[in-house]
Amino acid sequence: MELEILNFVKPVQGVTAFSTTRGEVEKGKPYSGVDLCDYVGDDALRVLDARLTLAMQLGVDLDDLVMPRQTHSCRVAVIDEQFRSLDIDKQEGALDGVDALVTKLTGVVIGVNTADCVPIVLTDPNAGIIAVAHAGWRGTVGRIAKLVVEQMHRLGAKADRIQVAMGPSICQDCFEVGDEVVDAFRQAGFDLDSIVCRNDATGKAHIDLRAANRDVLIAAGVPADQIALSTHCSRCEPDRFFSARRLGINSGRTFTGIYRGF
Repeated sequence: MELEILNFVKPVQGVTAFSTTRGEVEKGKPYSGVDLCDYVGDDALRVLDARLTLAMQLGVDLDDLVMPRQTHSCRVAVIDEQFRSLDIDKQEGALDGVDALVTKLTGVVIGVNTADCVPIVLTDPNAGIIAVAHAGWRGTVGRIAKLVVEQMHRLGAKADRIQVAMGPSICQDCFEVGDEVVDAFRQAGFDLDSIVCRNDATGKAHIDLRAANRDVLIAAGVPADQIALSTHCSRCEPDRFFSARRLGINSGRTFTGIYRGF
């Protein structure tokens, strides 16, 4: 399994962030490659095999891979010892409808699954806190990244120490949206001049989700020079990353995770 390592602006000792790549792709098979997401229609045994392979590669147990069942919400869950003490059914219930995770635990890999939305990893190395968020356009409008920073702060982090990296996601050129989406960003108070452009040929709006989330993080107190944006577009690189816009929603997902070593 090949991993795309996500680099923070400044080196962070003991913290590793990554996104999975598809690996071997069979044309016409939108689930082919490495898919860890168990609620998008892929074969359950294939998903389990991918999770086992990743856990083995990272040197953790399967139970140490923690990922929510995402619904484009703005819910943030804390993964702590109390959560870890729950049985598997209660853990799954606690993760249902969650789109971001925060933890201070070591040896636990927290991550999200995406197929064009923006995966965001965050760390305050001084406080020993890591986090991950799934930010589609709805989560971005709801400022999920700000909510994550606030939860990290409640656990002892400071916004000006937080470092951020974004994983593979759809680029602005590929992310065409309807005017109702633009209106949602306008009503939420975003600076449209910095995130929206129009295609001269089609007149359609295109939104830069990465820039929008960067603006949210800066407004939450994270220094701009501590935010690293991805240069990979999921739709432009469908043989490397899953893309719902390219492959359809009935396809696999790219897993983006972060963990602290023991």
